[in-house]
Amino acid sequence: MKAFLLELKFRNETLFSFGLVCLVFALVFLLMTRISQTQLYQVNAWYKPFKFAFSTFLFAWAMAWYCHYLPSFNVQVFNWVVIILLGFEIVYITWKASQGQPSHFNISSPFHSMMFSMMAFAATVVTIYTAYIGILFFIQDIPDLPTNYLWGIRLGIVIFVIFAFEGFLMGSRMSHSVGLENDNSHLLIVGWSRKVGDLRVSHFIGMHALQVLPVLSFYVLRSSKAVLLTGVLYGALATFTLLQAVKGKPFWPERIEKEIKEIPHQ
Repeated sequence: MKAFLLELKFRNETLFSFGLVCLVFALVFLLMTRISQTQLYQVNAWYKPFKFAFSTFLFAWAMAWYCHYLPSFNVQVFNWVVIILLGFEIVYITWKASQGQPSHFNISSPFHSMMFSMMAFAATVVTIYTAYIGILFFIQDIPDLPTNYLWGIRLGIVIFVIFAFEGFLMGSRMSHSVGLENDNSHLLIVGWSRKVGDLRVSHFIGMHALQVLPVLSFYVLRSSKAVLLTGVLYGALATFTLLQAVKGKPFWPERIEKEIKEIPHQ
């Protein structure tokens, strides 16, 4: 682990430091879920800034690692776009959580409408920039990378971009759930609804292809064909959960837990 951290810092000290700050804040926010009783949409309000900070930490470190492979790319511009825009999102989400008020889907005043639009703009710019980096991985010559690993990075970025833009679907509905308005459950930390469809499931699965597929391609999958097949199956899983949510069906229904509890113990 120490060798990995030193290598990551060497590759991109700026995003390494930003990701580390996000990780520290994520841990603080997780602690706040045990201290604060502030509720929002049926769950502790501090889970949302925790999820965004932790997700940003994973994104920052992943992109810091991948961008180092590109022979021609101005990484410092990308670094500061990520820090300014995603940092803005985390600060605003944290502020609203401290007030027990929603950050997303909040158009209760002109100010809140403007901030919601600015968050959408920030996420869009970062996603488009990441898509551009994905294109570079297709068109630039990177001979030192194993082909299977290169395809893992390519597919991870492609699936990430597709399902990052799913945020527009949630924004257009002004809700992350289908069947109830912004329903949450106490399902671990993710809080996905167990009563109705939840668009965050596919959003989560798809966006974390950015980490999952490159790691699998480097450590597990030894051929490009295996990486391509895994990428297709992974994308199919994200798509299936999206269609499931659109139909109003929960990913992990409450009835499953009830059925498990009703199984007689021998």
